[in-house]
Amino acid sequence: MSLTLRSEIKQTAPFVSAEQEVFLNLIRTAALLEHAVEEGLRPYGLTLTQYNALRILRGAGAEGLCRNEIRDRLVRPVPDTTRLLDRLVDARLIERGREGDDRRFVRARISKKGLALLQAIDGPLCGMHRAHLGHVSRADLRRLADLLETVRSAC
Repeated sequence: MSLTLRSEIKQTAPFVSAEQEVFLNLIRTAALLEHAVEEGLRPYGLTLTQYNALRILRGAGAEGLCRNEIRDRLVRPVPDTTRLLDRLVDARLIERGREGDDRRFVRARISKKGLALLQAIDGPLCGMHRAHLGHVSRADLRRLADLLETVRSAC
C-alpha cells in the first residue's frame, strides 16, 4: 500500500483544498521522478535539461533547429538556452553553424557522439520509466496524461 502525501510529508493538518492536495502531489511526484532520472543520467555526464535538448535535436534530424526553437520545445524552460547549447558544443554532443544570408541565424544539430550517447541512454531510461510507471495500467496512464494536459491548458 502506498503512502498518502500527508503521511509522506508528515503533515498532520488536512489540506486547505483538493486543489492544494493535487498541486502538492504533482510537485512531490515530479520532484521524485526528476531526481531519479537525474541520478540515472549522472554516469553519462548529462543533466536532465541537457538530455532533453539532445532528444529535441535528435528528433529534428539533419535539419537541426535554431536556439529559440530548442528553447520553446524544452520540457522545463531554462533562462539561458545559449549557455545550455554552449556546454553541449564543448562536450562535442552537438554542432552549431551559421547558415544563409543572415549571419545571426545559427542552427544546432546533434553530433554522431551525441547520437551514440542517446542510444546508450535509451534502454536504461526506458527501464527506469517502466520501473516507476509500469505498475500503472495503460488506461490509467492515458487518463493521467490527458488530465495533466487539461491542467496545463490553464497555465
